[in-house]
Amino acid sequence: MNQNLLKLAKRRANLVKKAEAQRLAVSQSLDVWRKPLSVADHGLNVLRYLRSHPFMMAGGGTALLSIFRPNGFGKWVQRGWLAWQILRKLNGKSKP
Repeated sequence: MNQNLLKLAKRRANLVKKAEAQRLAVSQSLDVWRKPLSVADHGLNVLRYLRSHPFMMAGGGTALLSIFRPNGFGKWVQRGWLAWQILRKLNGKSKP
C-alpha cells in the first residue's frame, strides 16, 4: 500500500507541475488581450453610467450641438421644445 501512495504522490506532483505550466502558457497568451479588454470594459462601464443618468447624456448632446453648430443650436432647442409640448398634449399631461 505504501508503494501505491508513493506512486500517487509522484503522479500528483507531476500533474501539479503540468497544470502550473499550462496556467502560465494561458496567462502569457492572454496578455495580448488584457489592454483591449480593459478598454472595452471601461467603455461598457461608461455606457452603463450614462444609461442610468439620461439627463447627463441629454446635456452632453446639447453641449456637442452647441460646440459643433453654434448657429443652428437655437433652431434645435425650438424644435425640441415644440416636440416636448406636443408629446405632453398627446399624453394628456398639459395644464388646463
